[in-house]
Amino acid sequence: MPYLLKSEPDKYSYDDLLRDGETIWDGIRNNQALQTLRNMKRGEKCIIYHSNIGKAAIGTATVLSVALDPADGKTPLVRLKVGKRLKREKPLAEIREAPVFHGSTMFRQFRLSVVPLTDDQYDWLLA
Repeated sequence: MPYLLKSEPDKYSYDDLLRDGETIWDGIRNNQALQTLRNMKRGEKCIIYHSNIGKAAIGTATVLSVALDPADGKTPLVRLKVGKRLKREKPLAEIREAPVFHGSTMFRQFRLSVVPLTDDQYDWLLA
């Protein structure tokens, strides 16, 4: 299953991920988003979306591993590997208007920082 991961670019941008090559996706507090992170599997694809500033899908990443934080035994530590920048960023307004996103969790629960995508939604963002 693919996922959309929201990031505030002034804190950690897609360019930061490109520079670093990989990262641990952290800072998530919402229980539903944490459960989604726990369910991720190695090799699953992600779209990195800049929230607050830019409000657009920017690039791809792949889940390398999912482990529980040894400090508390329940917080998921998702290690991501950078993919590629999208050929064309997809702004929020365009995503909102796309029929493939009608009824999406992304717009029903817009504050979620981790959103499962359908394969069709993922493919649309890449196109």
